Amino acid sequence: MIMNILTKTDFNFAGQTSVYRGKVRDVYAVENDLLVMVATDRISAFDVVLPRGIPHKGQILNQIAAKFLDATTDIVPNWKLAVPDPMVSAGWRCKGFAIEMIVRGYLCGSAWRAYSNGNREICGCCLPDGMCENEKFLAPIVTPTTKAEHGLHDEDISRQEIINQGLATPEEYELLEKYALQLFARGTEIAAERGLILVDTKYEFGKRNGVICLMDEIHTPDSSRYFYADGYEEKLEKGEPQRQLSKEFVREWLMENGFQGKTGQKIPEMTDEIIENISNRYIELYEKITGEKFIKEDVKNITERIEKNVKLFLENFHE
Repeated sequence: MIMNILTKTDFNFAGQTSVYRGKVRDVYAVENDLLVMVATDRISAFDVVLPRGIPHKGQILNQIAAKFLDATTDIVPNWKLAVPDPMVSAGWRCKGFAIEMIVRGYLCGSAWRAYSNGNREICGCCLPDGMCENEKFLAPIVTPTTKAEHGLHDEDISRQEIINQGLATPEEYELLEKYALQLFARGTEIAAERGLILVDTKYEFGKRNGVICLMDEIHTPDSSRYFYADGYEEKLEKGEPQRQLSKEFVREWLMENGFQGKTGQKIPEMTDEIIENISNRYIELYEKITGEKFIKEDVKNITERIEKNVKLFLENFHE
């Protein structure tokens, strides 16, 4: 039986000035300086929000992101102030850069698809001939994308194009790249302690009072791809698919059923069995990457619970 899930929010918090609904998160602006970010149970793939939500997904994403934000404050400041509810993070509003910093340690996913089509340059990074799928790069590469407006696809972009288009100054970009690589190194270390390989991930940055800060989520299964370290080399040698913990298995299921987000394609039916399988995979990643047992929150009255917890946080914050 599929339980209560949160796919839509319509809160009206005290001092609320606006709300932005992303593919997965609903972001409420409160007064001038505060953001309340609700991680819903929505799931997206190929830049399309799928018709059914995934039980506990919002809680999982929010709690993983919070843990990694706390584990990386020595590298770069971040936006988070508190986690007033298992599905909510609250923090400072930052003016975001219109780019996503994607760091890749291995050749897979969209990079492999481009490489196997003959592309040897991604976002200004030159790749050697003769690589195979899921092979490790000599050093991680940064392959930024534009942060597309709602309904549009993110596009690959190079460092020079970012600077030429005024999306970041040369000095800002240098810092963004430095922070992204340091965060990836930290995420790699933590993953290795848990028997995982951090394959690739994305980071979003913004500025607050002139200082670059890390925003949004970090090292979650929605923003990152993980392989199991055990058996990686053997599978690589045999050309077999890697055992992975990420949202890629959702994309693969969609592709197997004729959907890649292209015009005219129909999203395949998401049965209760498929929904439950996706939820279990997210729980597995949570437990694997954090080393902690996942405690499912009571989902009988999700909306009321969130509203109560956020209201309490805002009251205390403004005292």
